Amino acid sequence: MIVRGHIVDVLNRRMFDGEIEFENGKIVRRTEVAVPDNAPYIMPGFYDSHIHIESTLLTPEHYARLAVEQGTIGVITDPHEIANVLGVDGVNYMIDSGKKVRFHFHFAAPACVPATPFETAGATVDSRMVTELLKRDEVYGLGEMMNVPGVLSNDPETMAKINATLAAGKIVDGHSPALTGDDLKKYQAAGISTDHECTTLAEARERVKLGMTIQIREGSAACDFDALAPIIAEAPGQVMFCSDDKYPDEIGQGYLNAMCRRAIHRGLPLWDVLTAACVTPLKLYGLKHGLLQVGDNADFIVVDNLQEFNLQETYIDGYHVVDDGLCTEQIVIDDTPLDTNYPNHFLAEPITVDDIAVPAHEGNIKVIGTTEGSLLTTQMLMTPKIENGLVVSDIPHDVLKLVCLSRHSKAKPVMGFIHGFGLRRGAIASTIGHDSHNIIALGATDEDIVCAINTIIEMKGGLVVVDGKDAVELALPIAGLMSYRNGARVAKRHYQLKNFAERLGCRYKAPFMTMAFMSLSVIPEIKLTDKGLFDATKFEFTDLFVK
Repeated sequence: MIVRGHIVDVLNRRMFDGEIEFENGKIVRRTEVAVPDNAPYIMPGFYDSHIHIESTLLTPEHYARLAVEQGTIGVITDPHEIANVLGVDGVNYMIDSGKKVRFHFHFAAPACVPATPFETAGATVDSRMVTELLKRDEVYGLGEMMNVPGVLSNDPETMAKINATLAAGKIVDGHSPALTGDDLKKYQAAGISTDHECTTLAEARERVKLGMTIQIREGSAACDFDALAPIIAEAPGQVMFCSDDKYPDEIGQGYLNAMCRRAIHRGLPLWDVLTAACVTPLKLYGLKHGLLQVGDNADFIVVDNLQEFNLQETYIDGYHVVDDGLCTEQIVIDDTPLDTNYPNHFLAEPITVDDIAVPAHEGNIKVIGTTEGSLLTTQMLMTPKIENGLVVSDIPHDVLKLVCLSRHSKAKPVMGFIHGFGLRRGAIASTIGHDSHNIIALGATDEDIVCAINTIIEMKGGLVVVDGKDAVELALPIAGLMSYRNGARVAKRHYQLKNFAERLGCRYKAPFMTMAFMSLSVIPEIKLTDKGLFDATKFEFTDLFVK
């Protein structure tokens, strides 16, 4: 086949009019020929340098169909969400799903399963298992190393995972929110190459000076592009784009192409932007995919211009997987369904209102303070609202009860309080609670919270918004994390969930994603796991009440 247009050679930072000829999935010839001024632009496809596909609520095969329509042709993906539920079996499920479509999936060996000993996970992935996973061609390296204390203290099991990765000649991804100074230097010196947790330009610059590669994240809950955009031009070749966690309805509205669009509109240099989006992931992870050079895989996209990046076509391995902006059947390799006995792990039992009662004690309560677009929280001290000797949600002051319940064991729920969501009625609940994915819920009344949690238990995983007798649900039978349905159907239902939550007063654009991180004990400042209220700055449990 031959395609003609303005050829965007990002690797060599040049543009020329011409044609590209490819056969058997490889580019065999590039020729400079005249093309009309209004011809399309042919350029390498985009790479998401860090994503948890489980957080899209889709299986890899269904995620790929959405991604290619936005010009993304490959991902560096860490399946530690499903691994926290199902262990290595979950990783294998993701790899098998990815093989069903033409898309470049590169999976991590999960580094922290469980993420910490301060929560109940469904499985363990130890250094022996990591070493075995690293032998697989589909595995690019070690997923985000969230166990910062383990690295800094030279914990033997943590270092065994890192050293096995380095010995295999593969990459160790990082996760070091707010780490700085000598501790950051020691963390990087252990062999860690990247970080997607920078939220300030100062953090990004410090890591760049140490030789780390920054992943600018623009997800559904964590949005760091505006803060970090200047680093694209300051450190070309040490910057990549990523989503980390992103819902399907938002992917359909714009993905890495939208990040490029925003960067160009800010006046950032075109070649620096496209290097971050298309080239640096391939170079860093040693991937042998297409950059429009003779001999490369025929992996490229066709867009109408280099300001908006409106997609017309996508080619992967020479197959025409998107035509006129829509996914084609050429993306399919194997349309045989995976086993419909969907893998899961669910032991939680229904609860009652009495189970989530919080008896009042003397003093103030510690409340988790949240903000839009950030995974970081603050510890707020507030006067509790007390009714009949119990602490309850305080709607006028935007203080809601937060509940976490282990789904990997038969246990009692634990309770805390949270500020920022703005919910005035009803409750929301989910089995997506990073990283062990226990049930997490918040709400205005105990009755609605219990109803939401019990609905989740009945579904064996999913998302739900309830308000009395009214409810909107999305079942996630695959590990309590993913639907077996296609991206359009899941996106529509997720949109309905968000709309319902908004009608109940919720002010966050991604309430489920934000809530999912309220149990993640490795990101400061204060979180709630299934074992209790946790101070992530001190790495220890803390009391709800303070005198």
